[in-house]
Amino acid sequence: MPENPERPKKAIILIVDDNPANRDLLRQTLEPENYGIRLAPNGTVAIQLVGLEAPDLILLDVIMPEIDGFETCIRLKANPDMASIPVIFITARHESESVVKGFQVGGVDYITKPFSKEEVLARVETHLKIDRMAKDLLHKNTALSQANEALTQAYEKLKQEITRREQAEDALQIAAEERSIISEQEAARWGIAGFVGTSQTIKKILNEVRQLQEVGTTSILITGESGTGKELIARAIHFGGTRADGRFVPVNCSTIPSELAESVLFGHVKGAFTGANTDRLGYFELADGGTLFLDEIGDMPLELQVKLLRVLEDGCIMPIGATGEKRVDVRILAATNADLQRKIAEGTFREDLYYRIARFPVAVPPLRERREDIPLLVEHFLNMFAHEMSLSSERGGGEASKRGNTSHAPSLSPEAMEVLMNYPFPGNIRELKNIIEGALILSGRREIRPEHLHLIEDRGEVTQPSLSTTDTTETSIENQPPQKRPSDREKLEVLVVKRAQVRSSSKKTGIQTAPAHETDEEKIVAYVREHGSINNAECRTLLNIDRQRANYLLRKLHRYGLLAPEGTRRWLRYHLPS
Repeated sequence: MPENPERPKKAIILIVDDNPANRDLLRQTLEPENYGIRLAPNGTVAIQLVGLEAPDLILLDVIMPEIDGFETCIRLKANPDMASIPVIFITARHESESVVKGFQVGGVDYITKPFSKEEVLARVETHLKIDRMAKDLLHKNTALSQANEALTQAYEKLKQEITRREQAEDALQIAAEERSIISEQEAARWGIAGFVGTSQTIKKILNEVRQLQEVGTTSILITGESGTGKELIARAIHFGGTRADGRFVPVNCSTIPSELAESVLFGHVKGAFTGANTDRLGYFELADGGTLFLDEIGDMPLELQVKLLRVLEDGCIMPIGATGEKRVDVRILAATNADLQRKIAEGTFREDLYYRIARFPVAVPPLRERREDIPLLVEHFLNMFAHEMSLSSERGGGEASKRGNTSHAPSLSPEAMEVLMNYPFPGNIRELKNIIEGALILSGRREIRPEHLHLIEDRGEVTQPSLSTTDTTETSIENQPPQKRPSDREKLEVLVVKRAQVRSSSKKTGIQTAPAHETDEEKIVAYVREHGSINNAECRTLLNIDRQRANYLLRKLHRYGLLAPEGTRRWLRYHLPS
């Protein structure tokens, strides 16, 4: 009989018969067909052999001593490991009852004595094939069940992922709407409407701001004295421009500790240095897609200027400890009150960096050069603080009425306005704002008069109606040649020293003549005179400010020669120079 290619090699067949002649005949019939033959003389031995090696099919005689074929089959089928083995009974031709009982105990077929070779081979081959197909089907069903289970789990995960994505999209939509609302609010707060004035200089600046809002990549350098509103211009450019949906990240370069400057700007990865316990995003990554405002850029250390220049050239940053660069999309707006050309000549500011950040310069004039804006600014600050302080009076109309304010500040007397119009405002708009706030408090809701205005004169003195500290023989600053006009450092030094003298005199005489509104710098110097020294924590407590602001003020006073540092890091203290 030709070999069937579908039949696996060496199928094991166990022949169980107490008659040696029958066993030999069946072995001789099956062995040439490439079957593995095992022989057992009785049921007991057969059960033992099956326990050692499971056959693929059993030919089992019915009539045997000890336990017959039926009992042998029952015992085999009782074992789960043997239950699936097909059993073909061997019976006499006339034993029809044996055939029926064989099927009842678990047999799948029968062959009769005397044997027919073709019948034996056909029945064995058929049941082996059926058994293989049944096992393949069972295997496929198992695999299909497992696949269905995996698909079910994958489907559940997909549903969960879809739900998470829908939630994320909803959150992003809400966030986008919130950002839009915030951007609109910020644009309203910091936009063109935030500028007050009708002078030609302010009109020119507003026109430049509108033009710069239309472009989102040009670097801008805003120059001007302290207090002229450089950050207001930067915010107006950002919140009214193409990057309004991105962040506006302001950074004061003079307050960044030199040892942390690179980490603060470019970030670091965990373990980059001692104390780097987590990854940290730098200001550039925080401003990605938006604007980075570098205030007081003239105070940036030279070594950091080199790294900043590289970022401006290729748009990539390298966090400390990182193995690769990161690309960022950031617009740089820089501001300074320093003379960068002088710093370039002195070698403290890079010329190539200057040309990178000053692709479009915006010069903000001091308030004394646009005095026609002072009345409008006064009106603006009066109504702003009236609203904040919930002040009210019978006064109405005018600019305040036009803006729809329900709270109105006390009016400014003509004499007080004349004082402001003739005042040089060394602190510019910020100083005017502080003057108006203080005057509102001192006036007690009544008309603001000159005695309510506390002004820092251009020659470095304080106008104080109750205390005359003015040297009438001193030549007016306004009449001095330009080259002899005092610097900001000289103004601050004279102011702080003179006020400290006034405070000291007040303590000795017992008469309270100290200025009502001292600057932060004055308070720091006065504290040091009284206590001998000051550190950052004491400065924060004294002025109720944050660490960066305290660090900035202490370093500023050190640069001006009014304080001298001693110690480092947490042990750093400042005292009066010897």
